[in-house]
Amino acid sequence: MKNRTAVLCVNIGTPDSHKVSDVRKYLFEFLNDPRVMDIPKLLRWFLVNVIIVPFRARKSALIYKQLWTDKGSPLMLHGQDLVQKLQQQLNNNADVYLAMRYQKPSIPFVLNQIKKKNYNKIIVLPLYPQYASSTSGSTIQKIMEHTALWYVIPEITIISQYYLNTGYLNAFAEIGREHLKQEYDHILFSYHGLPTRQVTAVHQNGNCTNNYCKDRITEENIFCYQAACYETTRQIAARLKISTNQYSIAFQSRLDKNWLEPFSDKVVADLAKNGIKRLLVFSPAFTSDCLETIVEIGIEYKEIFEKYGGEHLQLVESLNTHPLWLKALEEMIQERL
Repeated sequence: MKNRTAVLCVNIGTPDSHKVSDVRKYLFEFLNDPRVMDIPKLLRWFLVNVIIVPFRARKSALIYKQLWTDKGSPLMLHGQDLVQKLQQQLNNNADVYLAMRYQKPSIPFVLNQIKKKNYNKIIVLPLYPQYASSTSGSTIQKIMEHTALWYVIPEITIISQYYLNTGYLNAFAEIGREHLKQEYDHILFSYHGLPTRQVTAVHQNGNCTNNYCKDRITEENIFCYQAACYETTRQIAARLKISTNQYSIAFQSRLDKNWLEPFSDKVVADLAKNGIKRLLVFSPAFTSDCLETIVEIGIEYKEIFEKYGGEHLQLVESLNTHPLWLKALEEMIQERL
């Protein structure tokens, strides 16, 4: 009997539209996730439902309006395109599905579609290269909670992270190489931030400092988000022959001061103040262009950079459906078929 496999690609999610009501619904689901807001349940409920979302939804809707295209959310459009092209490459070896951790198409909805086809195996591919509890962990937990209720549970293989995957790294380097045909004074690698407590929680003994997370990957820190970001940067920089004095690493999208530092917006401002005129920005934590790349870096950081004397800030596009990225995904899946 031919082995029948489903591949479930999962990204973080997007509101259905940039309307305040849809953004509010998205934020409610996202921020009520205990892996995102890892604080006591009652406190989380009060902060999210009484303070944060009611006051933030309207402002966030305006930001999403900047992001939206005539066809909809770029994250959704890139995801649908990715699944279609990956299906073509895999041919009949597997069926490829797209789900979102928050909002539509939801993980339970897509898993119910998969269940009806009675696959022998499910390969779960969260579209986050570096593991974090609030992204990869939350996605994996949701999938396991849902499939645990099935009477028949097929073989489930999870690709929890792949920041060391050669194809992923080569794809980002190839996109960056095109931009580096122009001259830049400095290069910034900007990663999505996390609360420091979530990063430290990975370590069974100590913290990032005494586990050398900024310096090298070890057996102990291989799932440390900060260590993964620094290693991703070193790997891409090596492929592009960028020396350590030519680039910086920073973390964006912080909610408060107790997040990973240095903060990207402050680094962008400081680089401009120190005479950097042309800045190239990679964001390798994102495999699809989205709010954090298109708006936060491409618009907001550009405004900050120019405000303090910079002349040109260029965002390096995400992988989206780059041929090398599609090939990398195909190979990761074929290895597990």
